[in-house]
Amino acid sequence: MAANQFQVSNMRFIKRIVVGNDNPQNMRTEAEVQQSMDMVNKCLAGTPRGYLLNIEKSFGLYNIGEHQIVLQYAVYHVGFDRKPMWLDDHA
Repeated sequence: MAANQFQVSNMRFIKRIVVGNDNPQNMRTEAEVQQSMDMVNKCLAGTPRGYLLNIEKSFGLYNIGEHQIVLQYAVYHVGFDRKPMWLDDHA
């Protein structure tokens, strides 16, 4: 048996990261979406290592004037045994 097994009960901090456009009033640029995805990758590969607990996938249809747009986004919930110190820098 591995000494460092994953258990949900050990999660003391959960980081919620939205990747994509979830608000038609405040559209995110491609650079902001890429920055969010980089944060997900850093949480899963950095130290302390985060664990992917859940992914919410959603979309919305919006009418703006005569145009209909579709916004898609994913919300990643990454759990940590303790809050990483480097997350304070990104707050």
